[in-house]
Amino acid sequence: MENIVFILAGLIVGLALGYVVFVAMRKTQLEKDKQSVIEEAKMQGENLKKDRILEAKEKYMQLRSEYEKETNRRNSELVNSENRIKQKEQSLDDKIRASKSKEDEAAKAKERLDAQIEAYKLKEREVQQLREQQLLQLEKVAGLSAADAKTQMLENIKVQSHTEGLTLAKNIIEEAKLSATRDAKRIVLQTIQRTAAETAIDNTVTSFPLENDDVKGRIIGREGRNIKAFEAATGVEILIDDTPETIVLSCYDPIRREIARVSLERLIRDGRIHPARIEEVVEKVKKQVEEEVVEWGERTVVDLGITGLHPELIRYVGRMRFRSSYGQNLLKHSREVARLCATMAAEMGLNVKLAKRAGLLHDIGKCPDNDEETPHALLGMKICEKYGEHPEVINAVGAHHDEIEMTSLLSPVIQACDAISGSRPGARRGDDQYVERIKEMETMALSYPGVEKAYAIQAGRELRIIMAAEKSNDENADTLAFELSNRIMTEMRYPGQVKITVIREKRAVGIAK
Repeated sequence: MENIVFILAGLIVGLALGYVVFVAMRKTQLEKDKQSVIEEAKMQGENLKKDRILEAKEKYMQLRSEYEKETNRRNSELVNSENRIKQKEQSLDDKIRASKSKEDEAAKAKERLDAQIEAYKLKEREVQQLREQQLLQLEKVAGLSAADAKTQMLENIKVQSHTEGLTLAKNIIEEAKLSATRDAKRIVLQTIQRTAAETAIDNTVTSFPLENDDVKGRIIGREGRNIKAFEAATGVEILIDDTPETIVLSCYDPIRREIARVSLERLIRDGRIHPARIEEVVEKVKKQVEEEVVEWGERTVVDLGITGLHPELIRYVGRMRFRSSYGQNLLKHSREVARLCATMAAEMGLNVKLAKRAGLLHDIGKCPDNDEETPHALLGMKICEKYGEHPEVINAVGAHHDEIEMTSLLSPVIQACDAISGSRPGARRGDDQYVERIKEMETMALSYPGVEKAYAIQAGRELRIIMAAEKSNDENADTLAFELSNRIMTEMRYPGQVKITVIREKRAVGIAK
């Protein structure tokens, strides 16, 4: 037992010694490993330090190189700038020296010019003195003062300039009108040729035929009650005289006259003529005629292809059917003008629809009866403006007799077509002022000096003048034709145009005895 204990104790002691030895050896090994790691770390640190130093040196060298390059570039730019500044300074100095030199030359030139001016003034005074002496001598020789001679010279120049100016103005006007006249004639001729027109005059009926004279008594009635009732209902005066089988309806309003004519025709056909029946028939006829007025207006605008016309304007157009101007039916005249305007507008490249519309409405101012003082052109313009017509149409209606200023190309077209329609052969009754116009034209021509005879020929479309050869010359003939044409245009009213023909003929006659 004790041996076992000694053995165990020895083993324990051995194990303890072995552990101590192992720990000592392990500690020694760890110390060695620690020294080895420290050495290795020092070596790596030294290597890393050397690498970083090399990198820093390389970066430093690179930055230094870039800095030196940038410094050299800036130095070069500074040198170039300094050189340019020096060149500019040199150029400016040269310019300053040149300017001073020019100023000196200008000053010298001014001095020379002042001297020349003084010399010129001196010579001018000498020339003025010589001129005065010569004028005195000329006045003595000519027997005229300078003022009188100047006046005579101005008068001669004035007369000569007037004649030359008239001739020049005439040539300029003729040249300016040459192409325009050719085109205008072509357009007007084409318009007239393409438009058919009725030349028969449609007058409003003012007489009423009867089957026999016995009807007159029935129309008059007992103590004239029928005729009084008829005149009161229609506003038309019935004139009954000794004319066989005819009575006359007299009234300024053609529509009333038409109502009276139709009413009388129905009463005679019916045979019952008394005041009550008269009033009944007249009322029915009034409504019928008013419907006919609207129907005529609608038919007219449809035939012409006009759309959007105000109903009141359509009624006015229908009223034209019962009105006339110088014997020409107003509605036929307006329809003809509308077609002429459409053709002429198409030739000129204008708005055809507006032209046709303005042509139909140009005499619309003749239809109302409530305004007798305003010219029909201005009244028609107000009516068109009231019912919202186009501004060009309004201006054309108001300006077709020159009451207002024309503001569009459509206005002269309406005026020209109105004149064409009214001046057609057979379109209107003869002008009562025709003879007076002819006489006035001839008298105007005879008022000029040197005119022996004057004849208005071709229905007043040409004025032929015969001048005395010994009292005038060719220039006077040209001047007379020009002045007389302008005077006729400004002082007279006439249809179409008037041609002025001046004849100056010299005849040499010898008699042998």
